[in-house]
Order: sequence, then structure tokens, then C-alpha cells
Amino acid sequence: HVQLVESGGGSVQAGGSLNLSCQASGFTPGRSYCMGWFRQAPGKEREGVVYIYTRPGSTSYADSVKGRFTVSQDDAKNTLYLQMDNLNPEDTAMYYCVADWRSKVCTMVPAAWPDWGQGTQVTVS
Repeated sequence: HVQLVESGGGSVQAGGSLNLSCQASGFTPGRSYCMGWFRQAPGKEREGVVYIYTRPGSTSYADSVKGRFTVSQDDAKNTLYLQMDNLNPEDTAMYYCVADWRSKVCTMVPAAWPDWGQGTQVTVS
């Protein structure tokens, strides 16, 4: 049973930074798989922020966060990170960690991801 636990959300002023973490468990280590981050603002649909195909570590970012957000992984800790810099109020949302241990093709389509964390709130004022 795959589990994803996010942390690191909070409230910051515009221009500030946050670093989100996603602790993953219940998967087979040493394999390639898709992981990523989605977000959902009040009254809006969920949108993809970034995904990574863990080996070789190829990534894809949403245009709205390119140059400001950076995804990284620590295999030893089974943890995915999202460094968010130069935040603006439009980044305010619940941020979700996602995973797909079976697919070899990652996507920004929310319905394609079978495993979701509980979310961590990011508020930018």
C-alpha cells in the first residue's frame, strides 16, 4: 500500500520561499516511477505543477512555475522535494504529492495519477 505524506507548507509573503517534502512508503525501491506535485486553489481545478520520472530524473514543469520551482529527490530517504522561490499570491493552493509506480509515461493529467497524499497548504500574501 503506497503512502505519501507531505509537509513544509505554510504562510509566506510574496517573494518568499518554501520547501515542500513528500515522504513515500510502500513501494518497491530501485525501480523507475513517476512522482510529482499538483495543486488546487479554492474554486479551481487541480493542476499539475511538476513531475519527475525518477530514473533518469527527467522533469516537466508547468509554465507558471518554470524558473521559480525546483523538484528534487532523495532516493536514500524515499523523499521528493519541491523548492518554491519567488512565490506570488497566485501560488496559493493546497499542494499534493502524487505517485504512479506502474506507468513509464508521466503526465500532468490529475486523473492519471493513482496515489495522492493528503495535501499541504501554501498561502502567499
